[in-house]
Amino acid sequence: MGRRALELKHAKLTTHVVDFAALPALPKVDECFIALGTTIKVAGSQEAFRALDLKAVEAVALAVKRSGATKLGVVSAMGANTHSRVFYNRIKGEMELSLARMGFKSLVIARPSLIDGDRAALGQPGRAGEGLGLKLARGLAPLIPANYRAIKASDIAHALIRHVKAGVPGVVTLMSGEMQGG
Repeated sequence: MGRRALELKHAKLTTHVVDFAALPALPKVDECFIALGTTIKVAGSQEAFRALDLKAVEAVALAVKRSGATKLGVVSAMGANTHSRVFYNRIKGEMELSLARMGFKSLVIARPSLIDGDRAALGQPGRAGEGLGLKLARGLAPLIPANYRAIKASDIAHALIRHVKAGVPGVVTLMSGEMQGG
C-alpha cells in the first residue's frame, strides 16, 4: 500500500495506491512492515505531515491488526520522543507510543539516522541539503559514532525483517548503529 504508484518494478511486488483515511478491509496477514513518512516541506504543512507520519501509520496498523497481524515493524526516526521540542521528532514519538498501545504481540521500531537510499527510484524529489549531508557523512563515516552515521535503506529493511520474523514479544527498538550492515 502506498500514497502513489512506485516506479520500482519487481515480480513479487504489487503496489496498491490507497487513501489512508478510508482503508479497505485487508486480507488476513501475520505481520506488517510500515515505512510511511515524509518531510514537513514535502507535506506542505505540519498538519499534512501529521496526517501521514502519525494518522496514516496508525490507520495501517489498525487495519492489519483487524486482519490478524500480531507482528509489526515500523520505520520511525532517531530522535523520536513524545516530549521533543522538535515537531518532527514529537510526531514520531507519538506514532511509536500509539503503536505500542495497540497491543501487537511483537512491535519492532527502527530508529535510523540519516537514510541513504535511492529516493528517485521511489519517485521522491531530491533534497539538496540531504545530498550534501550524505556526501559528508559517507566521507567521515569512520569518525562518526555508529548511531549517527548515515544508514542504507536496505540495511534498515533487512534489520526490520530479521527482527519482525524473530517475533520477540513486546516492543523492540532498533537504533541506527544496530542496523548498520543489515
